[in-house]
Amino acid sequence: MSDWHTVPVAADDFEALLALRIAAMQPSLEAIGRFDARRARDRLAASFAPQHSRWIVQHGKRIGWYALHTAADHLYLHHLYLAPAHSGHGIGSALLRQLQQQAAAQGLPIRLGALKHSAANLFYQRHGFVLLQADDWDNHYQWSAP
Repeated sequence: MSDWHTVPVAADDFEALLALRIAAMQPSLEAIGRFDARRARDRLAASFAPQHSRWIVQHGKRIGWYALHTAADHLYLHHLYLAPAHSGHGIGSALLRQLQQQAAAQGLPIRLGALKHSAANLFYQRHGFVLLQADDWDNHYQWSAP
């Protein structure tokens, strides 16, 4: 999948990032009775760090975004969203493989959280992420280089 690339996110991209996040997450959140547009805005605002975020662009169109933070002993994939029309076509997998290569080169694992009952859980498990713990709403995973 080489017909996509990533570009930096700007601070004034917040509304566009939020809209894409809601489009990607709303079906999973509605399925468990937890969708709330105000909570979605507040949660993203609390963690928004444009310097750690990148748009996923295909054919000149922003189709997704991710945020990868570096901690002392791991990388944390705080967000990874694709617009629903672009999900399931291999772009997320290709991006995740790139991030795994980056983590391996740095000698760091990748950690992340995924909403329980979301298809994202199977996606991350297929890519070698192992469940570390679960809380009321999320599963927390880690991937380490072999």
